[in-house]
Amino acid sequence: MNSEKKSATILEDMNVNIKTKLSILWATLMFIYIYVDIFRFFQPGELENILAGKVWIFEITQTWALSAMIMMTIPSLMVLLSLILKAKVNRWLNIIMGVLHIVIAIANLIGETWAYYIFGGVVEVVLLSLIVWYAWNWPKQEA
Repeated sequence: MNSEKKSATILEDMNVNIKTKLSILWATLMFIYIYVDIFRFFQPGELENILAGKVWIFEITQTWALSAMIMMTIPSLMVLLSLILKAKVNRWLNIIMGVLHIVIAIANLIGETWAYYIFGGVVEVVLLSLIVWYAWNWPKQEA
């Protein structure tokens, strides 16, 4: 008979800093954005439209390309800014940019019929909602 007691093991559950959470959410969002856009190339006729100078209903112009680049630069920069900005500015920037991109994600879903795109859009809205929620509920400390 073995008289040794086996001790229970408990998995360590690290507390993740709010800045790290926000940065990871923005990075995850960027992966979803990229995959949704890449999968769009596989839709019948999409490459022909691109070669003809059209994306969705938009003509491919320098203005369109710059606008798209600015729109996608924001979440890319938020990966970094979420880690380095001071709490007060960080919180509000995450809330504002999160809400802005929720509006963009919902607008992109209007009239969409492809299941992968709808799924990706819903995931984007969920991730962005988590960003806004975490930023809104930023942990407070005693002054």
